[in-house]
Amino acid sequence: MEDYEMMCGIEIHQQLDTRKLHCSCETTLHDEGRGNVFRKLRPTVSETGEIDRAALAQHKRQMSFRYQSCDSACLVDFDEEPPQPLNEDALDTTLTFSAMLKADIIDEIHTMRKIVIDGSNSGGFQRTSLVSTGGEVDVNGRKISILSVCLEEDAARKIETKGNEVTYRLDRLGFPLIEVATGPDMRTPEEVMEVAMRIGSLLRATKMVKRGIGTIREDLNISIPGGARIEIKGVQELRLLPDFVRNEINRQKMLLRIKGILEERNVTPVSTEPLDVTEVFKDCPSKIISGALKSKGAIMAIKLPGFAGLLNGDSGKLRLGSEMAQYAMTHGVKGIFHSDELPNYGIGQEYVDALKNYLGMNGEFDAFAICAAPKKTAISAITAAAERANAALKGVPEETRDPLPDGISRYSRPLPGAARMYPETDVPPTIITDEKLAEIMEYMPEFPEEIEKRLIAEYKINEQQAHQLIRENNNELFEKLAAEYGDLSQIVAATLTNTYNELDREGVPVSDITDDAMLAIFGMLHENKFAKEALPEIMREVAKGTEPSKVPSKLGLESMDSSEAAGIIASIVKEREEFVRDKGMAAIGPLMGPVMGALRGKVDGKEANRLLTEEISKLIG
Repeated sequence: MEDYEMMCGIEIHQQLDTRKLHCSCETTLHDEGRGNVFRKLRPTVSETGEIDRAALAQHKRQMSFRYQSCDSACLVDFDEEPPQPLNEDALDTTLTFSAMLKADIIDEIHTMRKIVIDGSNSGGFQRTSLVSTGGEVDVNGRKISILSVCLEEDAARKIETKGNEVTYRLDRLGFPLIEVATGPDMRTPEEVMEVAMRIGSLLRATKMVKRGIGTIREDLNISIPGGARIEIKGVQELRLLPDFVRNEINRQKMLLRIKGILEERNVTPVSTEPLDVTEVFKDCPSKIISGALKSKGAIMAIKLPGFAGLLNGDSGKLRLGSEMAQYAMTHGVKGIFHSDELPNYGIGQEYVDALKNYLGMNGEFDAFAICAAPKKTAISAITAAAERANAALKGVPEETRDPLPDGISRYSRPLPGAARMYPETDVPPTIITDEKLAEIMEYMPEFPEEIEKRLIAEYKINEQQAHQLIRENNNELFEKLAAEYGDLSQIVAATLTNTYNELDREGVPVSDITDDAMLAIFGMLHENKFAKEALPEIMREVAKGTEPSKVPSKLGLESMDSSEAAGIIASIVKEREEFVRDKGMAAIGPLMGPVMGALRGKVDGKEANRLLTEEISKLIG
């Protein structure tokens, strides 16, 4: 069994289905934007007189930003008009959710500005309001503490990046978000996912949240003994949460092992002053090297005494070189080369030996790293790589990291600190009266376990199905379908639990099938336009974008009348006459497979079984 000695907290950001938080614009996304407003953003000093380290690191990248407008954007989104007070529906939902967590609601809510200069907020800050503290959520018999519940603005949508310029669209900017921050109470990767699912189910119980990909995001805060707090920001797939946690644990263990080796070697901090080694590589055939030199770039190097075998050694288990490259990439390069991976990439042994000689490297564990790019860019990138190498002497540096699709993460920026917050003076405080709290408590929503009991009682589905529907966020869709087609509730439940998961494992994008499409599919099933056995094929095709009404005819799955089905079944029985006479009525089970295969889902399984039974009865008398 793996050792998961760890601490993990989670922040969940859920979009609310109301108008924007500080204006009256609708919360609608648009396929196209219009116009461009160009800006550069700079960090500001907080109330404590400090500049946040994450904001400063972002500023050093020297990025510029363009903002596209749309029908659901206004002057508030451009930071050209004062914000309006907190949206009342969004605030009421946040108060309700806080009450569900038994949290202590703040009696006077103040809005703060959080410095953000990566371009995702046009004014250089995000507005956030603390609503409650001190709640808890029960997950599998354990109490998970809730540190805070905030109401904040969502960021603008990134459309494209070209060089040092990023284009954003302002349609999503200002969407209300509930931010839920737990304590660092989770002790296994799987528990992290369970907690996220429980909080998500409580949020959905308010019936005021948006659904779909991108409407809920998770930030993970992970540490292990001897390590440091690492934030993985913006995970969207719940099922990948355990992978991100597990991989981060292993990454920190790897970095602690590197720290131990460096201590054994008595390694001291390396110089972060880059050396120009362009002359050494002037005739190098490497495409990356020659390409940089043709563009009048330079090759900059750093010496890494004591680091050999740690950049990419021990069969790939020690990967400090990858960590250094990620720091370098934030300065506009695609990567670096280091001595643990050379000769390779068109850089022959003669160039490795020449560089070592040029740098005066003769120690057993001496290493180097180089960067090929425009000189100014190469200097800043390789300097960042050297700083990351020095950080390895201390173990695990605090960072914010971006999630990647395969469950690993990549360095983004330093971990933000308290220096990024200051008051929003344009938004007046909101007083939460006893009357408001009494109103909130009077209209509390159903809790997930209450919904589960009701689904079982009303629709006669089993406990496991009801639990799974809520856990996987399909209970609202189930109720829509079951309310419309009550006679199909059992089939609906089986489809949204079993069939959905089977198709997802096949790689079918079931999340692309809209609620309206599912209503259309079950409408056709209700009208006997195809048999229920054809549902998986129908859904596969709809997931590709085919209009539901056209799928049965396109796939040849229209329902078959009983007389035609009886003829097909009769021929199957005749082909296997000897087997049928030998087995008698016991032949029904073995023959159902060939029968259903021949009918291709055009006839309901019960009807096919009835016809097969009749045909076998006629044969054996």
